[in-house]
Amino acid sequence: MKAHLIEQPTYNSALVQVLHNRGVKDIKKYLDSTMEDVNEPAALGSDRLSQGARMLMTHVSAEDDILVVIDADCDGFTSSALLINYLHDCFPSFVENHIKWFLHDGKNHGLHDCVDIAKNFKIVVLPDSSSNDYDEHKTLKDLGIDILVLDHHEADHISPDAIIINNQLSDYPNKELSGVGVTWQFCRYLDTIGGNNYANNYLDLVALGNMGDMMSMTSIETKTLIFEGFKERNIKNPFIYEMAQKNSFPLSKADYKPSANNGLQFSPMGAAFFIVPFVNAIVRSGTMEEKELIFQSMLQYKAFEMILSNKRGHKLGEQERRVDQAIRTCTNVKNRQTRAEEAGLEHLEGLIIKNNMMDHKVLLFLLEPGEVDRNIAGLVANKFMSKYQRPVCVLTKVEDTYQGSARGYGSDMMFKDICVEAPGCTFAEGHQGAFGLGLRIEDIDNFLTYTDEVFKNLSSEPSYSVDYVWDYNSVDGEKILEMADVNDYLGKDIERPLVYIKNIKINNNNFKVMKSNTVKINLPTVDLIKFQATEDEIEKFSNENITIDVICKPSKNEWNFQVDPQLIIMDYNILEGKQDLLERWGF
Repeated sequence: MKAHLIEQPTYNSALVQVLHNRGVKDIKKYLDSTMEDVNEPAALGSDRLSQGARMLMTHVSAEDDILVVIDADCDGFTSSALLINYLHDCFPSFVENHIKWFLHDGKNHGLHDCVDIAKNFKIVVLPDSSSNDYDEHKTLKDLGIDILVLDHHEADHISPDAIIINNQLSDYPNKELSGVGVTWQFCRYLDTIGGNNYANNYLDLVALGNMGDMMSMTSIETKTLIFEGFKERNIKNPFIYEMAQKNSFPLSKADYKPSANNGLQFSPMGAAFFIVPFVNAIVRSGTMEEKELIFQSMLQYKAFEMILSNKRGHKLGEQERRVDQAIRTCTNVKNRQTRAEEAGLEHLEGLIIKNNMMDHKVLLFLLEPGEVDRNIAGLVANKFMSKYQRPVCVLTKVEDTYQGSARGYGSDMMFKDICVEAPGCTFAEGHQGAFGLGLRIEDIDNFLTYTDEVFKNLSSEPSYSVDYVWDYNSVDGEKILEMADVNDYLGKDIERPLVYIKNIKINNNNFKVMKSNTVKINLPTVDLIKFQATEDEIEKFSNENITIDVICKPSKNEWNFQVDPQLIIMDYNILEGKQDLLERWGF
């Protein structure tokens, strides 16, 4: 275990210090931001917005059927739901009769698998995808079919055969805005030309989509939209509201509970852990019928319709609201996915040992079809990336290539760009830290050699960036309490605060084992807690006069109306004997 102090603390406020350490520039503006700090739609390009609006309204006016392609993730679902809900506000009869949508079978994106279906429409709208589907754009345009893309993914250039509205391909200042944010800005533009004020009814969808796509919380605009969307007064989407009600208990737990300062119904991290994964589970592991059910429950005009119940033990002909069935279905599918994920993790753990995979800097899993469900490859990659603290690729054989999901380790690792330059790469599409990857089979060894060299200085020893370093007898309890209250701001690039406590001498007077193998160590100003300690750890800690250093997560203990600072042990070093202590101090 290694610890690195991000920066010597200079601020009295622990919250300000943490935000400074995470790279937030104008902290006062960040903390006090309002909707006035959100960019105007015109920043996406007035000409493009005008062309896109004219294209869409021309087909609405002609009462043409419109195909909306729903991208296969939480951002995609919320983007398409926002657009359809907005258009229903404007043209309810038209939407109910002329808006059709396409759901991908599996974790697919863009137009690749629906060109033949798109040929039956005069316009195709793609929220959160398709900026780089150049061949498909040309195919459809040559048939006289219009294409409107509302996206945030990187692309080499602007397609000449579609209207592309994309914050990455324009002068839009915020590149950390997801597809639902771009879609919302397009709807704001429609508000201005239509004299309406409907777009802001869907800020909860904007917030959920941005959290689902892990947009940076250091962006003032993105943080503002997430805060506004998760305020109690703005939770209007039936699916989001009911999911929050169902998960009200875990959302109120210490690690996810919002502060009382910002009016949030639940914290961004609460949404990331207890709403987003259920949507993603449907995308990855749900049947087409289940996907349809969940998407319709995000539509205001569909969510409360009465449909036949599928509850266990229901009576013949019994009905229930669509959104209620959707919430229950989400839970069932998530449980199903978890079982598949656990089986996949167990299988791949065996491959790491069998194939000596830790000899390389990138964990590269090369699988046969059916060996692990491809739809959960990204989930599995995330788990291994976090556990082994290195880039991970989970790829399955497809003809003469391996294809699947890749994850980079650390927010500053440009893993996608590295893969693009590596031998054998056939494609790398998505975000820098989370993307789809294809490798030619004959170049696998070359890919590993290349990435071993690129990451030659990447250490396998756990390393932590900490906000404070204290000796065991000088821990600042007030700062611990303040850091325990930063849940509102946690998300991508604003990780939970960590502290490093040195020279903790454990003895019979300050060490206690409580129920469920919870270890408690009393310091002069705060208690240290380690949950679910192993028998081996308890035996080590029980050794008289042992000295340890610990990495801890700030928390608070609330009991009988009293709030005390508390530190949760995340990792530790045991200093065995006087000689190790002398060496540690350089003697």
